[in-house]
Amino acid sequence: MNNGGAEAAVAPVGGPQPLEWKFSQVFGERTAGEEIQDVDIISAIEFNRTGDHLATGDRGGRVVLFERTDTLDHVGQRRDLEKMDYPINRHPLFRYKTEFQSHEPEFDYLKSLEIEEKINKIRWCQSAYGALSLLSTNDKTIKFWKVQEKQVKKVCDLNVDSTKAMGNGPIVGSSISTSSKQYMANGGCTSNDFSLPNGGLPSLRLPMVTTLETKLMARCRRIYSHAHDYHINSISNNSDGETFISADDLRINLWNLEISNQSFNIVDVKPANMEDLTEVITSAEFHPIHCNMLAYSSSKGSIRLVDMRQSALCDIHIKLFEEQEAPGSRSFFTDIIASISDIKFAKDGRHILSRDYLTLKLWDINMDSGPVATFQVHEYLRPKLCDLYENDSIFDKFECCLSGDGLRVATGSYSNLFRVFGCSEGSKEATTLEANKNPMRRQGLTASRPSRSLGSPSGVVRRGKGADNSAVDANGNTFDFTTKLLHLAWHPTENSIACAASNSLYMYYA
Repeated sequence: MNNGGAEAAVAPVGGPQPLEWKFSQVFGERTAGEEIQDVDIISAIEFNRTGDHLATGDRGGRVVLFERTDTLDHVGQRRDLEKMDYPINRHPLFRYKTEFQSHEPEFDYLKSLEIEEKINKIRWCQSAYGALSLLSTNDKTIKFWKVQEKQVKKVCDLNVDSTKAMGNGPIVGSSISTSSKQYMANGGCTSNDFSLPNGGLPSLRLPMVTTLETKLMARCRRIYSHAHDYHINSISNNSDGETFISADDLRINLWNLEISNQSFNIVDVKPANMEDLTEVITSAEFHPIHCNMLAYSSSKGSIRLVDMRQSALCDIHIKLFEEQEAPGSRSFFTDIIASISDIKFAKDGRHILSRDYLTLKLWDINMDSGPVATFQVHEYLRPKLCDLYENDSIFDKFECCLSGDGLRVATGSYSNLFRVFGCSEGSKEATTLEANKNPMRRQGLTASRPSRSLGSPSGVVRRGKGADNSAVDANGNTFDFTTKLLHLAWHPTENSIACAASNSLYMYYA
């Protein structure tokens, strides 16, 4: 596989062939008519760096871990992928590993504010000594968790009189003389000498510590709190393995993993007068290679690249990525749909992928004149913006992800659909998949090819209207606004996608 988007130019003319996606697994599949509890809805998904583990968080504050099984040998040890002989149709298989309660509901008495337990983001940290480490956050508090196997031990072979009930008898029964009991009661100091009975104490023996079983234990090592006045929307690990950032609507803080009571404010967009506030921070991410660089997006549709070496407060960006508005295209909804809900760096750090309400955009960090590609995710919703505003769907925050080789991007949509686009030069790949056991069922959806401008989409879409909570695409397919696929993640080394449809985790491979 190629090692990032920068090498996509070596692909054959016309780009790689579109992938054929197949269903792999589902966890937490709901039955027909089953009522879904709000606390069970998945709110975060993240693969670790190797792709051998997957973590999900839900609205109930729980974190669930899954581990890959097709790379384990017969004794449970992880095997080297490069030295394994696989059948042609191999694909990653995962199994449930463990879960733990990461956050609990809280109440801020000073601000009279309820703090939900919902997990907003999960980020894996570097592992050591066989332990898994990760960060999880809700709206206000970040926690550093370490999950590792612990041996459950028990003291057995105690000196208990077998004629007595277990746990109720004397330690040695009646085999110790009165003088020896007095000797021990006085801490070994008595005026009377004593002697052991003839033959010693046959019933006295040393207790033994034995290992009963091995359990996975999750321990909260550190809690990073009281640093954000507004809701945390992002956390991101640095490539140095020592620091991470957390971002809310107006500030970005820099933390050291080892220090929980101190952070440094590196970005602050809060104006002196809040009435002058025109944009907020929506997402932030560290560069995957350069530990001094990070990017953050705003509600105005712009992305700023900053260098922490320039100053302690990174109030001046080194690059600004934004697309110029087409003349005469402005409307009441322009600023709302331009707001970026998520950004991701490509593995090589050369490109940034951003998601706004209607589109995916791919940016080259060496070219700030505009995106190198724009992908229409659900352009058929443009005539329905008024309805979407009325039912608040226009404020939904969809995530995006890139493949490990940088050749494809993916994001979610309504009716539990997600889209996969080819982003290499000349690629026309645009696949629509549905989060169920037959992902290719909705292939009737016509996709718009990448275009350089929102004002000139290359695909002509016939617009229709359905019910208040639905829309109709060019092929007459109805889309339900109440079922939305917000969270998904791409395996770091293989063509495998994990996505959340309500409380169910679906996995697909190509």
